[in-house]
Amino acid sequence: MEIFRAVSDTFWSTKVWLPPNITWEDIRPGVRDDVSYADYRHLIYPIPIAAVILLLRNVVERFWIAPVGKAIGIKSTGPKPPKPNAVLEAAYNVNSRLNHKTIVRMMKQVDMTERQIEYWWRRRRAQDKPTTLVKFCETSWRCIYYTYSFIFGSIVMWDKPWLWDIKQCWYGYPHQSVTNDIWWYYMISMAFYWSLTASQFYDVKRKDFLQMFAHHMITILLMALSWVCNLHRVGSLVLLVHDCADIFLESAKLTKYAQYQKVCDTLFAIFTVVWIVTRLMLFPRVIYSSSVEAPQILPMFPAYYIFNTLLILLLVLHIGWTYLIMQIVIKAIKSGQMEGDVRSSSSEEISDSSENSRPIVSNGGTPKKPHPLSKNGTTPQASASPKKKQ
Repeated sequence: MEIFRAVSDTFWSTKVWLPPNITWEDIRPGVRDDVSYADYRHLIYPIPIAAVILLLRNVVERFWIAPVGKAIGIKSTGPKPPKPNAVLEAAYNVNSRLNHKTIVRMMKQVDMTERQIEYWWRRRRAQDKPTTLVKFCETSWRCIYYTYSFIFGSIVMWDKPWLWDIKQCWYGYPHQSVTNDIWWYYMISMAFYWSLTASQFYDVKRKDFLQMFAHHMITILLMALSWVCNLHRVGSLVLLVHDCADIFLESAKLTKYAQYQKVCDTLFAIFTVVWIVTRLMLFPRVIYSSSVEAPQILPMFPAYYIFNTLLILLLVLHIGWTYLIMQIVIKAIKSGQMEGDVRSSSSEEISDSSENSRPIVSNGGTPKKPHPLSKNGTTPQASASPKKKQ
């Protein structure tokens, strides 16, 4: 116990987390009548709130979003499963990626040709993909939250002086009060990111799984540390900047699932503009204030560099996502319409969408172009042409 206390005291040293000549006692809740300091003990509240959010999400998706999705024609069923085959199923459960060595081994165990095994494998992989309705429900929930969060955040922040003058984040620090509306804004936002972190492991797997996980962890860490150190003003600015663009991204994906292509293209164009303005212009403005303006107002301390490093890491993630976004924009300009989802595309969707252009290893070990299969998957039709991707 003494060791734990010694480690804790060392970690939470005022020399690290607070400006010079300021102690934890100086910013303890209730120590001053004119200032309502943030209470570090309240950081436990987002966890049960996150559980409530997950429960609410389940109810909303099941009894509201899913019925709406079905009503507008969103596909709720997956492709037909392949014929049961215990040997192939066992091999698939070991490794869902098919290679030439696996094909040769399976051909010796089952009475099927190479082409039939490839066909069975594709059908089996398709069974593991979420239906369009599942993706529609997940996207709708995120769109609802981001819309609420941005509206609520705008209302909360509208009368705050630091929204209009970022330097107000630093004047008088650390003796800055936490109002009730900022308290709720922080707690609900942190709870949502906790819920996203948990649901990421059973939601549709995305191509940027690791980036999003890192994003959620950095966001939660930033919010927690800023709360403990009473840096909630700059923290609330970062939250507000990050919610706006996601509304249009999720909306674009919803219209894509509903096959409203023109609306999708318009929303994606708006998203691209809003993303660049908020993530690559306004957010760097916050970082500039914390990097250049803050040292002119406050004496610097080690925590300052920790916060700035985390903010810069977020910016690096945004730059990476911007690269992906611009790739989609360029493809959309060339093809005349937006194809795919940017940050949250399913890796399975991407791999399958390019499946027709990838070579399949032949028995001789040399690549050859895939040949369309007949409906029963037993013999190739020489005159057939590949189906156009929907």
